[in-house]
Amino acid sequence: MATETSDRERTQQRHDDLRAEAARVLEPFTLDYWREMDRAESHPQAFVDACIAAGWHGAIIPPEYGGSGWTVSDAAVLLGAVAESGAGTSGASPLHLAFFAPLPIIRHGTQALKDELLPKLASGERLLAFGVTEADAGIDTSRITSIAERRVGRWVLHGSKAWLSNGANAQHALLLVRTAPRDPAAPLMGMTLFCVELDPDHCEFTYIDKLGRNAAGSWSIRFNELEATGDQVIGEVGRGFYHLLDGLNPERIVIATEAIGIGRKALAMATDYARERVVFDVPIGSHQGIAHPLARAWAELRAAELLAMEAAALYDAGLPCGAEANAAKLLASEAGFNAADAALQTFGGRGYAKEWHIERLWREVRLYRIVPITQEMVLNYLAEHVLKLPKSY
Repeated sequence: MATETSDRERTQQRHDDLRAEAARVLEPFTLDYWREMDRAESHPQAFVDACIAAGWHGAIIPPEYGGSGWTVSDAAVLLGAVAESGAGTSGASPLHLAFFAPLPIIRHGTQALKDELLPKLASGERLLAFGVTEADAGIDTSRITSIAERRVGRWVLHGSKAWLSNGANAQHALLLVRTAPRDPAAPLMGMTLFCVELDPDHCEFTYIDKLGRNAAGSWSIRFNELEATGDQVIGEVGRGFYHLLDGLNPERIVIATEAIGIGRKALAMATDYARERVVFDVPIGSHQGIAHPLARAWAELRAAELLAMEAAALYDAGLPCGAEANAAKLLASEAGFNAADAALQTFGGRGYAKEWHIERLWREVRLYRIVPITQEMVLNYLAEHVLKLPKSY
């Protein structure tokens, strides 16, 4: 019992230290900074440079490749703190990609690829993009139509991806493509994951103008005659979809803590305002119509955080965590949005004005109810795998 208590205390101290470090590193990146990055739809290079200098960019990469070998619990705490700093999704996303895009390479990449690329990703010298989704396939990944053809001594890729995060800022990308026709009896087989260099002579990028997360750009990409070597195949040919699965639960966990972080920032701003804003001679926070939605938001965020950190602890211990990770994503994305919505309502008309910053947080946290998996698909997963109900799709 004493050992368990000591372990918990050490973990808590570690996470407290991470939050303190985040507050120090991120102090220069104010709400005004992020409003300008959002307005200009500009890549936050100064922020990224500060994260690299802090050693965060390679945090999830093993030490033998120049990284820090962090746990998923560590990553969840840091990304939550980044989002809560006011950076929101625009700041969390570049780090999110640095943490989790390399996981398939770490777990399934060839030794040559790991030796060549992981140190450069850890140092921030190179950036990695991630492309799975296609316009006509949507969440049915088995329907992707991008292909790779085997030629003498190489592979050649053709096709497109609808959302490529990091896109034109990255030098490399993980791309999931078909290397065999779709078999209805085994629809998720026959897809292969490649880590390719984004040769501008063979790639065409189109910027996606979107609702939020504007400082973290997204692109669609078309690639033609894009070459890859055998060392750039991740894992087994034809089993690329399954090599992606290793990163799904960790991503859902950190998505949850990012949504919670945004919700907490919005809640803090709203409660400060509710204490200070006087209407009809009393602070508006004295009215239950203002106070109760904010109090409920706190409770929802706290409950979601407990589940997210339980999921992270299970993952770090090598235990099954699919139900907890998916449920944490479900509850946290709802809690984060509800907190931002209650905050915007607290500010009234001022909440709709960009100078008060709430509207950006409201726009950005809405994304988490869609990605990396929709709420409806999470419920499908829980119904089938936890409640053992018949598959509904």
